[in-house]
Amino acid sequence: MAHIGSVKHIPRETRYNFLQMAAPASYVAGLGRGASGFTTRSDIGPAREGPSAETVADAQAKRGEEVIDPERFQDPDDERNLFAGTVYEADDEEADRIWDSVEERMDARRRARREANEAEIAAKERANNPKLQTQFADLKRSLSSLDDSDWMSIPEAGNLTGKRRKHNLRLEENQNGRTYAVSDTVIADAAGRNAMLGELDSKQQELGGFDTPAADGTLTDFVSIGNARDKVLSLRLDQASKDAANGSSTSVDPRGYMTALNSQVLQSDAQIGDIKQARQLLQNLISSNPKHAPGWIAAASLEVHAKKMVQARKIIAEGCEKCPKSEDVWFHAAELNTPENAKVILGRAVQQVPQSVKIWLKAASLESDVPAKKRVLRKALEFVPNSVRLWKETVNLEDDPEDARILLTRAVEVIPTSVELWLTLARLETPENARKVLNSARHKIPTSHEIWIAAGRLAEQSPTAVSEVKLEEDAEQIAERRRKLAAQVDKLLAGAVASLRKNQVILSREQWLQEAEKCEEDGSPLTAQAIVKATIHLDVEEEDRKTVWLEDAERAERGGFFEVARACFVVLLETFATSPSVWRKAAEFEKAHGTPQAVQDILAKGVEHCPHAEVLWLMAAKEKWVGGDVPGAQAILAEAFKQNEDSESIFLAAAKIASETNEMEAAQQILLKARAQAGTERIWMKSAVLERQLGLLDEALKTLEQAIAKFPSFDKLHMIRGQIYESRNEVPQARQAYAQGCKACSKSIPLWILSARLEEKAGVTIKARSLLERARLYNPKHDELWAESIKIEERAGGMQQAKSLLARAMQECPASPLLWSMAIFMEQPQQRKGRSVDALKKAGEHPAVIVAVARLFWGERKIEKTRQWMQNTITADADYGDAWGWWLKFERQHGEQERQEAVIAKCEAAAPHHGPVWQAVAKDLGNGGLSTRDILGLVANRLE
Repeated sequence: MAHIGSVKHIPRETRYNFLQMAAPASYVAGLGRGASGFTTRSDIGPAREGPSAETVADAQAKRGEEVIDPERFQDPDDERNLFAGTVYEADDEEADRIWDSVEERMDARRRARREANEAEIAAKERANNPKLQTQFADLKRSLSSLDDSDWMSIPEAGNLTGKRRKHNLRLEENQNGRTYAVSDTVIADAAGRNAMLGELDSKQQELGGFDTPAADGTLTDFVSIGNARDKVLSLRLDQASKDAANGSSTSVDPRGYMTALNSQVLQSDAQIGDIKQARQLLQNLISSNPKHAPGWIAAASLEVHAKKMVQARKIIAEGCEKCPKSEDVWFHAAELNTPENAKVILGRAVQQVPQSVKIWLKAASLESDVPAKKRVLRKALEFVPNSVRLWKETVNLEDDPEDARILLTRAVEVIPTSVELWLTLARLETPENARKVLNSARHKIPTSHEIWIAAGRLAEQSPTAVSEVKLEEDAEQIAERRRKLAAQVDKLLAGAVASLRKNQVILSREQWLQEAEKCEEDGSPLTAQAIVKATIHLDVEEEDRKTVWLEDAERAERGGFFEVARACFVVLLETFATSPSVWRKAAEFEKAHGTPQAVQDILAKGVEHCPHAEVLWLMAAKEKWVGGDVPGAQAILAEAFKQNEDSESIFLAAAKIASETNEMEAAQQILLKARAQAGTERIWMKSAVLERQLGLLDEALKTLEQAIAKFPSFDKLHMIRGQIYESRNEVPQARQAYAQGCKACSKSIPLWILSARLEEKAGVTIKARSLLERARLYNPKHDELWAESIKIEERAGGMQQAKSLLARAMQECPASPLLWSMAIFMEQPQQRKGRSVDALKKAGEHPAVIVAVARLFWGERKIEKTRQWMQNTITADADYGDAWGWWLKFERQHGEQERQEAVIAKCEAAAPHHGPVWQAVAKDLGNGGLSTRDILGLVANRLE
């Protein structure tokens, strides 16, 4: 009973029947007890097909398991099986096609953004996790520059690895240090090589030492033989050089021979291998396609590159036989052969391709004398009469213009559509015949603008237009004749543009302007102006005409095409006659590139069209005054008064002319009248200045009192008043005048500086400092106030205090050119160059900084560099007068008289007005009426 429930209670004959039974489909041995080992193919045997779906369903049904419906979890929006039993018709196909196109369109709209995002993500991924291949890509590329020696110097990898490194090094040392047994004869010879013998043996005594006797008993001197050989060779080379220089020898020039040896390039094994590979490829090409001309040319060129001219000639000769109709093959064959052989080759070529212009021109170029060239080209024209290039080459060989004209007459008959031949023929004809030729050309080629332009140039340069000139003609008659000629050319070019447009030939404005510039370069200014007048209005909107035309004029002026720019201004003045800005720009252009009379004519017309434009009246008066016509200037201003009764500028200009001509009473009367009519602050100021110049200080003070009562916020009135008191040594009154001005005009920097200088001159430096401190409170971040404070400390001897102030100033005004120019010279000499570099970085465009750098070079006695930097200063700002003064001072010390005069002339042309020292000198009462030359000299003397 103890065995019940165990294996033993099962009968022995049936106990092991399960071993012959098939295992369940999902049985895994040992899975029930938790065994999970690995299995191999030998364990599971060959692959077998698993149970079918029906078998699995039956087994699940027997075990009472729930059978899962496959349609249970189907997406209700998935309609793939809803219509599985229906017929797929054309409507369904069209619907699917429409939906596919919609999906494709939606995908295309997002494709660019999606691809950009994917590319960005991929780039970030590559940057964050680069592959080893990309990390070493640059190193792989650099391997191409290594030569054989670099490769041989790379150490073996086994010598640098792990624990066998010492063993390898020891092995290498043993190999390098291996010894061998040396023969005794070698040791004995080495020992006796440098030994000194005191006696000769018997053989040496009989034969006379080591001299070897000849058959006849004479001795052979090899040194003399070598010297004689060198001398003979030298004489032969000298003779060969002379013969080659004289052209009487066919031997090789030794110098050229050595040059050829030096120019030879040795080809490496890789290049030779490439040549062999290319030769094989080209050989296959011409073998498979023998009618392919470029293949023969490439094969011959390869042999030329390989320095095998004989083989190249053989290949190109075979190519001529295989491709007799290819002009390129014949041409290369002629190139690869000597001139004599090339003539024979080209003779055969013209028989095969008689229409080839290239072959005929090559044949003509091989001829050495001109008659032979003519024969070849005329023979070529028999075969190719419609080649413009052949006709041109034939005409160029003619020395007689009459023969060339006859040839061109025949050429235009054969090729009536060649514009170049027609124009060349017109140049060789007389003016009357040239006009007929151009008329014929216009009929033959109505679409050519070049012919019309040539006709305009002919009309401008025709001798008939000059034949009417008489010796007694004056300037007005010449100008009138020129105006008539210009009108004729203008009419011709206007008709040309209309005719071309009628024939559907439309050129853009830019193309026409380029043609006008070409005409001006070729010396036809009237034609250039006519082209501009006839075409400048093309492709421009009406509201943009003024801007575009001004840009055209400025561009032409920058390019140096002054006649084109002048024509643009003519059109502008005709179209915008009431615009003062256009008249002013035209006058400035004529002043820069024209004559004084042209400027006066433009301004005279300008004031007629714009009578209320004060600037035009003033410019006209100034031109008259500069030209020395003072009555003319006064007449212009008198006329200007009629049109502008209360004009401040005209009153001041009239007063200035009167004062410059020493008519002081008239100037006073003009200013008195101006105070009554206009009464502006500048008129009151000029009245006080004039009275001060005349020495009428009391009247000037009265005038200033009245002016300050009317215009208390005009700082110049307070400054003049304080300066008058200061000139009379009335310090309290001057201090009061400056104080009143600083209170009324707290933003006036010059007024604060004058007040501080007054206190410094009076010996009250502390008050000068306090005034400048107050000024900086009213006007923060102003470099002139800081600069004046620094100068006061320097003049007082406090360099440390000056440097401290400079440091504070640089913090408040870090980009001030004035402070940087002072900072350079407040440093030690060895530190100034570094300071100048910082100054150029912060404020390098200001002339004060550039001239400071020039002064550094001056101190180092670098003359040319100083002169160059002085020129850079003027280029940066020609109106900065102090730079001109420094330049003249430098040339006085290191330059010649011619250089000094050149600087003075440039300064007079620039007419500067600014600069601290320049303004102080120019506005000094004692320097009134001085010219620019005189003021420049005084500035150069004052600069330190």
